[in-house]
Amino acid sequence: MNASVKSAFYSTFMLWLALCLLLVTSACSQEQKAKVQDAAADLLPGQGKLAGPQPRVDTVYVEKYMAAKPAFKDEIEWGKKFYKERDGRLGWFKNHELVPQTERMLSELNKAGENGLDPKKYRVVDFEQLFAQIKKAPDTTARNALEKEIDVALSATYFNWADDFYRGIVDPREVKNIDWKVKRNKIKLHKALMTILQERESTYPYYEFAPLHPEYDRLRKALANYRAMQRNGGWQPVPAVKKPLRVGDSSSVVPAVRRRLLGFNPDGTPNPAVSNAPVQAVPVSNKPGQPASAAPRESHKYDAELAEAVKAFQQQTGLKSDGRLTPETVNMLNIPLQRRIDQIIVNMERWRWIPKRFEPNYLLVNIPDYHMWVYENGKPALDMRVIVGKTLNATPVFSDKMEYVVLAPYWNVPFSIIDKELRNKLAADPNGTLDRLDMEVVKGYGAKATPVDPTSIDWANLTQDTWKYTLRKRPGPKNDLGDVKFLFPNSQDIYLHDTPHDELFSQAKRGFSHGCVRVEKPLVLAEYLLRNKPGWDMSKIQQTVAEGKEQYVTLPEKLPVYLVYFTAWVDDAGNLHFRDDIYGHDKALAQEYFSA
Repeated sequence: MNASVKSAFYSTFMLWLALCLLLVTSACSQEQKAKVQDAAADLLPGQGKLAGPQPRVDTVYVEKYMAAKPAFKDEIEWGKKFYKERDGRLGWFKNHELVPQTERMLSELNKAGENGLDPKKYRVVDFEQLFAQIKKAPDTTARNALEKEIDVALSATYFNWADDFYRGIVDPREVKNIDWKVKRNKIKLHKALMTILQERESTYPYYEFAPLHPEYDRLRKALANYRAMQRNGGWQPVPAVKKPLRVGDSSSVVPAVRRRLLGFNPDGTPNPAVSNAPVQAVPVSNKPGQPASAAPRESHKYDAELAEAVKAFQQQTGLKSDGRLTPETVNMLNIPLQRRIDQIIVNMERWRWIPKRFEPNYLLVNIPDYHMWVYENGKPALDMRVIVGKTLNATPVFSDKMEYVVLAPYWNVPFSIIDKELRNKLAADPNGTLDRLDMEVVKGYGAKATPVDPTSIDWANLTQDTWKYTLRKRPGPKNDLGDVKFLFPNSQDIYLHDTPHDELFSQAKRGFSHGCVRVEKPLVLAEYLLRNKPGWDMSKIQQTVAEGKEQYVTLPEKLPVYLVYFTAWVDDAGNLHFRDDIYGHDKALAQEYFSA
């Protein structure tokens, strides 16, 4: 073949190859198209993206890097799981370029304060410096080394932040003075990071760096409002009142109360219609709303409008809501703004401990609110007031599953009550005391229990170890458990039950029990829980109670029960509520949280 023929053949062949590449590129999928274009770019030095394969990391590299920085040590296992599941592939780089989620994550870290977190805690790595270095990398080897370092640093930083944001700064199971035995969320942070990087789908809003619970998000907005109020001067103390003020009364304290309750708009800015001076005020609600049209600032008259604002404040702080300005109400008004901010933050922390989502049906008691709800398919189906334990007999915070409704129950008296309240009476007159209390001593439990002669027991020298029997009160109107109890067997012997002392439910603060939870409408609750149990309508329940013979009725399905402790929350209408820290749990948590 001569030179001219060879040249013509070569030109024809190259034209044919170019046409083939064009046809393949236009006909194949986007992914294939990208591969073809990348391959073509490799054939043309100096054009297109950086050449060469993406570097990889192994678990040895990950562990060594994270162990070198104290802030990352607790997150090493998450880092190793993340890279192991992806066979060492980098997560934050694609084709040697940082993915868009990088900027989003770094932005979220700067906003950590909006969640009551400290942004400084997550500034472990100087990414600005690393990004500058990689732009000036002299060769492929140097660049690959920086890509590996930056990628693992970004993952470690995410885990450092996400561990706090999704799981909590404080681990309640590791701190003895924090009472919280509610089951924990089981979030897998390496899976959450894959969701953020759009490598897997999830029903949880990880990809938006969003909280798991709407209740948490409401508190976060309330925190923003209260901090805005703080920046605008906060609130001034309200002078004490000697006696309650009613509508129509006049007092020099009224202007201060008006500024306190109506002096801020919901966004935390001062309301000029009420307060345009250094003395500031604050609303009880964080919901959007119309600024209040208040009476003139100089008026000392306690009018109906201000009484309504006081009544709303009382409702949202757990006081008796009658609209009277009482000394107790003034004391509540004078709780410092910073203390309220801290209270919001520690309750946000508790929401990080809660499981990722509740079951469709469950029962929840909020101990400081003295209230109980039953949820069906995620919506409230039943609610009622409850009585909880006294300070010295605190109702524990935990979760379990309800299994039985017990009608016409015996009350098995705890040894602590025998020891502290009944010992001397039983030692002096065993039979007479038991007759007056309608009690009996038995050996064994349930239908197999057999009576024991109370005079055969050395009550005076009785100890927990030597107590081998059961002291119980018979079913009937004198029984401390009333007509019904609700059992979720647990080691602490805590349950829900009726009470013969219905008058106590009218009290605003209802800490009267020895630890168990007394419910306001026990028969209504029993009817609801047994609604899917054939033959157990209200008539059957009442008939069984009237017969006075204890009967266990097994629930068709076990019902999850949560006894929780929230002293701040925002309701569905947008109103921010506070409750007293009745057991000191807020104080204990704050000590751990703000020193972490």
